[in-house]
Amino acid sequence: MPLLQALRPTMPILIGASLMLTLSMGLRQSLGIFMQPLTHDVSISISEFTLAIAVQNLAWGFLQPLAGAMTVRYGFRSIMMIGAALYVAGLALMAGAQGFLSVMLGAGVLIGSSLACTAAAIAMSVATRAVPAAVRSTVLGIVSAAGSLGALMAAPIGQILNEDYGWRVGLVGFLVLSLALLPSAWFAGRVDKIPLPPRTPDQIADTSAGVATKIAFGNASFVVMTCAYFVCGMQLVFITTHLPSYLAICGMDPMLSAQTLGVIGGFNVLGSLFFGWAGGRWNKLALLGGIYVFRSLALGWYFVLPPTPATTLLFGAIMGFLWLGVGPLVAGAVAEMFGLQWQAMIQGLAFMSHQLGSFLGAYGGGLIYDALGSYNMAWRIGVAVGLAAGIIQVAFALIRPTSSPPVLRTA
Repeated sequence: MPLLQALRPTMPILIGASLMLTLSMGLRQSLGIFMQPLTHDVSISISEFTLAIAVQNLAWGFLQPLAGAMTVRYGFRSIMMIGAALYVAGLALMAGAQGFLSVMLGAGVLIGSSLACTAAAIAMSVATRAVPAAVRSTVLGIVSAAGSLGALMAAPIGQILNEDYGWRVGLVGFLVLSLALLPSAWFAGRVDKIPLPPRTPDQIADTSAGVATKIAFGNASFVVMTCAYFVCGMQLVFITTHLPSYLAICGMDPMLSAQTLGVIGGFNVLGSLFFGWAGGRWNKLALLGGIYVFRSLALGWYFVLPPTPATTLLFGAIMGFLWLGVGPLVAGAVAEMFGLQWQAMIQGLAFMSHQLGSFLGAYGGGLIYDALGSYNMAWRIGVAVGLAAGIIQVAFALIRPTSSPPVLRTA
């Protein structure tokens, strides 16, 4: 098969990038499991815990362009290995936390810095460079799907350890899992030996980071995608951070939150595969807008009804399908618009907007809950801005389409 033939030489790179992504994202998405027992034991408020998660997202977002730019100079391997070590250190500090400062440094600063070096933007850039353009979108979907399995594994493990042995043991379990980031980053770093393909005249190549940034923000399609990406981050981090707390307030079984996060991870696989495949055939930016619209509708439907185990798991399935599908679409769109040399940095620039939204979703949700005693206002804001962003993204994508995706041709 043409796809298997294209992937065989770079399979170790793709496996390494996928495992790195699945661990970094899966562990991070499951930290909300520990919010209630951790805040009680170390005497900090919900809003202080969510502030640490918000700082994590800001550190991740603002360091992402820097990490991407540094891969051009130092290569992917060194940056990813540093990120893996920071993740292990962050979980160790968080597991031994005695107060707000250690939670902030561990969950916020160290893990946030690590994600800039190990999560979607870097992993997708590695996968993009490793394969031919004709199979790129499909491969990005496969890597994103593999990266979705982390939450499916981490959330139940964390919840079981948390319930049986306490939150500190649960975080130690996460620390042990995170050690696998080191060999994953090493194998993914083999991509440094693959030369860049010839560029087209409209793509960015040998220039400075400043010039590449100026060119990116001079592209209207990129600017609209970046603004809509803000809402994506706000919705997703609101859910991962506050859904366990919301279910606990509603008197649901604590295991339900872990099960729901696991369902999100499982359906991430299907969604990532689908949108990777779809991005090779249809307008990537229009597909992004559609994801934002349907996410917002699902968010409104779920929170307007009293939660039950069935509706919660169904909500997790819908949101999971629409979750990491943005990854292959954004990575593919950036590669089409600007080429591969500065892809990691330019994708990181867009991701800064995503993480500003994540900050608002995590910390803003905590502030609203502390002030009003419920999440009603928070989810209503999420639905309203999500619908607006999705509709604008779809409309602009149809008016100003990017270049057509490459087509895999067979003999």
